[in-house]
Formats: sequence, C-alpha cells, structure tokens
Amino acid sequence: MKQQKTEKLSNEFEAIKQAIRDAGLRATPARIATLKLLHGASSPLTHAEVSEELHDLGVDKATVFRNLNDMATAGLLRRTELGDRAWRFELVSDADDEHGAHPHFVCVDCGTVSCMDQIKLTAGSMRLSKEFGDVTEILLRGHCKDCS
Repeated sequence: MKQQKTEKLSNEFEAIKQAIRDAGLRATPARIATLKLLHGASSPLTHAEVSEELHDLGVDKATVFRNLNDMATAGLLRRTELGDRAWRFELVSDADDEHGAHPHFVCVDCGTVSCMDQIKLTAGSMRLSKEFGDVTEILLRGHCKDCS
C-alpha cells in the first residue's frame, strides 16, 4: 500500500515536470511546487495565496509572480480577474472547451470563488453569443450557501 502511494506521488511529480518542460519552460523546484499546489486547488488562487502556501518552501513572492505569469503565458495556467482586481490562477484543464475557461461563481458577501466545471453554455446560447463576440469567461455572482 505504501509503495503504491509512493509510486503515485512519483508519477505525479514526473507528470508535472514533463508538463512544464513540454510548455517550453525549465522545471524548477518553484515551478513544480506551484503547479502541484494549483493541481490540488479546488478554486483559482491569487498570487498572495500561492505565495503564502509556498513561503515555507523558501519561494519568494517575486519568484511566485514570475512563475505564475510565465506558466500562464506558456498555456499551463489560466489567469482570470473576477471583478475584485486580483488575478487568480488555475490549471488549464483538458476538459475545458475550445472557448477557454469554465464559469466561476463569486459570493458577493464573503468573496468565495467556486469553479463551476460542469456548467456550459447550450449550443443555442453559444450561437446567439457569436452575435456579440467570442465568450471567453462566464462569471456568476450571488450569495453562496454559507451566506444565504
């Protein structure tokens, strides 16, 4: 059992390193740690949140900032601004459609951000939205279950 867990972690580590290399970047310890953190996150994280999580590993804020932006430029991460003037970063998923990001829900009371991976525009909505342009993000605001 312990050996299986160790092998799984080793495979995950190698997959993360390879994804970084495939994107044309060096697989530095800071980039690997950043991608691993975002892989385990349930919602997009801000620069400050990533910096706080990686601080104990000796990764400084400037390095986190550069790595987040480099990996976003390389297509590994998506950078989204959800109306609060803070960039949030999340992994680009194979499940994301050709139009990019999945919808997000932001609580107007507590500021919690939730990914809504399963919600997609209908074919009719996509067709009608083409009259205005290409939909790249969908943002829903409201009161989360905790604040309702």
